[in-house]
Amino acid sequence: MNRNLFLICIIVGSLLLSLFVAPQFANKVIDITHLPVPKISARPFRLGLDLLGGTHLVYQADLSKVKTSAADSMSGVRDVVERRVNLFGVAEPVVQVSGNDRLIVELAGIKDVNQAIQLIGQTPFLEFRTELPRDQGDQIIKIKMGVQAGDLTAAVLCDPNNAQAFASFLLQYGADPCFQSAGLDGSHLETSQLVFDPQTYQAQVSLNLNDEGTKRFAQITQANVGRQVAIYLDGLPISTPVVQTAITDGNAVISGNFTPEAAKTLVERLNSGALPVPISLISQQTVGASLGNESLQKSLKAGLFGLIFVALFMILLYRLPGVVSILALMVYVLVVLSFYKIIPVTLTLAGIAGFILTLGMAVDANVLIFARMKEELAAGKDVARAVDEGFKRAWLSIRDSHATTLISAVILYMFTTSIVKGFALTLGIGTIISLITATLITRTILAAFVRPVFTKRRWLFG
Repeated sequence: MNRNLFLICIIVGSLLLSLFVAPQFANKVIDITHLPVPKISARPFRLGLDLLGGTHLVYQADLSKVKTSAADSMSGVRDVVERRVNLFGVAEPVVQVSGNDRLIVELAGIKDVNQAIQLIGQTPFLEFRTELPRDQGDQIIKIKMGVQAGDLTAAVLCDPNNAQAFASFLLQYGADPCFQSAGLDGSHLETSQLVFDPQTYQAQVSLNLNDEGTKRFAQITQANVGRQVAIYLDGLPISTPVVQTAITDGNAVISGNFTPEAAKTLVERLNSGALPVPISLISQQTVGASLGNESLQKSLKAGLFGLIFVALFMILLYRLPGVVSILALMVYVLVVLSFYKIIPVTLTLAGIAGFILTLGMAVDANVLIFARMKEELAAGKDVARAVDEGFKRAWLSIRDSHATTLISAVILYMFTTSIVKGFALTLGIGTIISLITATLITRTILAAFVRPVFTKRRWLFG
C-alpha cells in the first residue's frame, strides 16, 4: 500500500515537473480544458555564450602604478566589472581573471555589444592627486616637449585659468607636470550622491569615503592646507580645489562645471564601482545568435538520439525491467531539467555534455541491478525474491561509483575555469539525482509489477 502511494506521488510529481519544464504544453492544456487557473510562466532555461550567442572580451589592466599586490588589484577589477555588467542586465555573465593582468568577460545574449563594451570601458578611475614641486614639473615639460617647450613652465601650465591647455598637454604627452598621486582612489569610495551648491546652485558630486579612505584623506588635507588637491577622473582633472582646512570626516565634494545630468551620470558610475586600476580592451570575439542556436539544436538532437538508443537497448535486453528503467529515466530527466531552471544553471555545450553523460550513469545503475536480478532468476528464485536480491547486491557498486563521480565533479568545480565548471555542475547534479531515481524510484515502480499476472511470465523479467 505504501509503495502504491509512493508510486502515485511519483506520477503526480512527474506531471507537475513536466508542466514546469514545458510550460507551453501546460498552457495549451489550460486553453483546451478552459480550467479556471492562471497560466504557468514560461521561465526559459539559462543558456551560455556558446549556445545563446554573445561576445567574449579580453581586457588588460595597467598595473604599473599599483602599490598593492597584482592579485588584489585584479580581484578588485573583477568585482567592479561584474557589478557593472550585472547592472546592464546580462544573464549570468562570466567575469574572471586570466594570468597576471588580464580580465575575461563573457556576455551571453546581449543585443548591443558596443553599449556593453562602452559600459565596461567607461567605468571611472577616480584618483586624488597633490601638487608636484614646480621644478619637477618644469623638468617633465622640457623632457616631453623638447624645444617646443620654449618658456613654458609648470607654474603657467598648472594655473587653474589654463585648464584647457593643461588637459591638452595630458592627452598629448601623458605625463603630469602638475600633480602626483596621493594614494587615494576610487577603491576607497563608499558612496556618492548628487548635491547642489547652496550659493550658486551649481551641481556637485558629494563623496563619502570608507574608513581607510577617511584616514588617508585626512592626512592629505592636513599636509596640503593652502595648496591644491586635484580630483582626477579617467586620467584627467575634473576639479582642482584649494584645501582651506583639514577634512577628517571622510566627506569630499567634486565641484567641476557639471550640468545636473552629467553629475547624475557620474554619481551612478561611481556608485556602481570605480576601478582600482585602469583597463583597456585588447580582444573581442562575437558568437552569432544563429551559430549558438545551431549548436543548441545539435546538442538537443544528440541528447534525444542518445535517449532513444538507450531505451531500445534496455527494453530489448531486459524487457519489462527495461521499460521500468525508461520510466524512471524520464522522471530523472524531468527532475534534472527542473533543477536547471530553479537554481538556475547556465547551460553550455560542456554542461549539456555533462547532462548526457549522467543519462548513461542513471541507466548504468539499472544495468547492474537487472544483471543481478537475472542471476537470481537463473538460480531458480521467484521474481519477488530476485528483484529484492538484485537491488541489495547491486547497491554497494552503485553507491561507490556515484560517490567517486561526485567527488570528481566537486574537484572539477572547485579548481577549474568556468567552461569546465558548467560540466562539473551538471555532472554533480545529475549524479545525485540519478542515485535516487535508479534505486528508489526504479524499485518502487518495478515492485508495482511484481504481481501474479506478470510474475508467472518470467520471460518478461529477462
